[in-house]
Amino acid sequence: MPAPASVDPRLLRAFVAVTEELHFTRAAARLYVAQQALSRDVRRLERELGVELFVRTTRQVTLTADGERLLPYARRVLQAQDDLLAAFGQARPLLVDLNSPGLLTGRLVLERARALAPEQELMARYESGLTHAAGELLAGRIDASFGRFAGLPPALRAGLGHQPVRYEPMAVVLPEDHPLARQARVPLSALAGEHVYAGAGNPRTPEWTDLAHRLFEGRGIRVAPPAPLAVGEEEFQRIMDKTRNPILAVQSFPAMPATVVRPLVDPVPLSPVSLVWRNGLKHPAFDALRRAAAQVATEKGWLEVPGDGWIPAADAAVMSVDK
Repeated sequence: MPAPASVDPRLLRAFVAVTEELHFTRAAARLYVAQQALSRDVRRLERELGVELFVRTTRQVTLTADGERLLPYARRVLQAQDDLLAAFGQARPLLVDLNSPGLLTGRLVLERARALAPEQELMARYESGLTHAAGELLAGRIDASFGRFAGLPPALRAGLGHQPVRYEPMAVVLPEDHPLARQARVPLSALAGEHVYAGAGNPRTPEWTDLAHRLFEGRGIRVAPPAPLAVGEEEFQRIMDKTRNPILAVQSFPAMPATVVRPLVDPVPLSPVSLVWRNGLKHPAFDALRRAAAQVATEKGWLEVPGDGWIPAADAAVMSVDK
């Protein structure tokens, strides 16, 4: 079959998204298209190139040898297209990871950035944890994220910049019939003897699990053992319904059905949040994102540490430096 005269970049973008997710549903969500449309684009690309790019089974999606061969070419074409559009004032969207739907900090910063730069397109992504997002940042698949910068391995931090945004008060999510659910605020000492879920075993969020270990140390609280990795809010709720473990969270965490969110006190544990990006990032909307983070943090007093606040010393040192 003769090679096509040209290939629509949209088809290449669909192909690259599937190669990076190895899951058609997640790739479609990432591109904000229907799964059926994404599948059609991939099949069209396969027809135009005359090769099979993926092996699809009911359990997994894997690249074929031809898919592996195409991937570096596809990435170079898409990067060239992005560079061309940026050079002529048509920059690609700035891709901003908000961690998870419903969390407040990143969403408020993104909303302010959109107001500061209405001529630019800033699009939300949801990578579920900063450790996973850091790899995506370094690979150029997203542009910015939010999370605990001190919790990243030094090798990842070396390629990233960060701007402190917030010390976010932490909370515990409890089944509504849990004895502690009757309290308006839960002292940390009341969790002694409990197994509290803090993402143990989730490869996307080890920075959060590490924060929990530091918080629970010496208080008789144990991090709950790993649960099956749940993708999506419904699956997460189903797994938590089965384990019935309290969940370490932040106060803005959206309550799930049959649960309550209670602030933690005595002391008030704080989750350090930074805006994080890859070194050398250039995008016309990036300055607006940084200005938005600074404005919202100042207006809401997000970087003020309460007298009874708790943060690890390592985080305090990192958060005191604006890189």
